[in-house]
Amino acid sequence: MAKDLNKVMLTGRLGKDVDLRVTPNGNSVATFSVASGRAIKQPDGSYKDQTEWFRVVAWDKLGEICSSYLKKGSHVFIEGRLQTREWTDKEGQKRFSTEVIATDMMMLDSKRQDQDNVGDAWDNAGSSPAPARNNRRPANSYDDDMEPEDIPF
Repeated sequence: MAKDLNKVMLTGRLGKDVDLRVTPNGNSVATFSVASGRAIKQPDGSYKDQTEWFRVVAWDKLGEICSSYLKKGSHVFIEGRLQTREWTDKEGQKRFSTEVIATDMMMLDSKRQDQDNVGDAWDNAGSSPAPARNNRRPANSYDDDMEPEDIPF
């Protein structure tokens, strides 16, 4: 059987503070949005900024780390995979949401920029902390017995 690849790597800035919740079975889940920008060359030679927004979901320990150290405007590197969820809304319409399920996160802000905000996230040697990694790989990120309205985001 062939092994396919579903991998996302992005850098950007958080659009708002991280929202940390706990599922009914006790799993932590953090959600946040990341804006990733690029410059597009126009026919006249000028450049126009284009921003793409990504919804990011981080589970368990990685979610708790994101909640503790990231805030609106934080510059981050996120690695993970794409996942699309489907549900039916209250009006009976099928809805879809594609999100990045994070497996790694690295803070990209400079030490000076983060010192006041993060506190002891930086060690005494002045180097950046190790990237956060979610080592737990759940078979299904969402509980099979949960209904769409039970999802905490």
